[in-house]
Amino acid sequence: MESVLPQVIIHTDGGCLGNPGVGGWAAVLESRGRRKEISGGEPATTNNRMELRAAIESLIHLKKPCVVEMHTDSQYVRNGIMKWLAGWKNNGWKTASKQRVKNEDLWRMLDGAASRHQVTWHWVKGHAGHDDNERCDQLCGEAMETVKMQHTRQQLASALEAFKDEGR
Repeated sequence: MESVLPQVIIHTDGGCLGNPGVGGWAAVLESRGRRKEISGGEPATTNNRMELRAAIESLIHLKKPCVVEMHTDSQYVRNGIMKWLAGWKNNGWKTASKQRVKNEDLWRMLDGAASRHQVTWHWVKGHAGHDDNERCDQLCGEAMETVKMQHTRQQLASALEAFKDEGR
């Protein structure tokens, strides 16, 4: 008898206060009538990095291989994983114009996390009244506020300068 993989529906979002700036990511995971919300943040990052982190964190949160319906409002994440990733890997993590792939560290993590699962990627329009996307947006905002409360203004400014110096 074949084993059937668990099915999970995931909605993700990421954002920043400033870009770059304080960032937050969130995901809502649903399976077998159960729902789990996860979120986190960073003192200095970009919108795209937080969108990627939301997808990565949601996939690594799954304890075993699953069939996943991944919903993101980020065309960057969806196009990256579906259209660009294979080419980047074939080109030694360079774009078609021979530039270094931005956020390569996170793309590698997402590639590894997604490879454990059977993922179907869906794009949803952000801020369009989709309940789970709106919930993720709310959780992102809360995560950003938490990061802000955990750091002084000077610490946030220093983190932002260090982030910019890294050239991300």
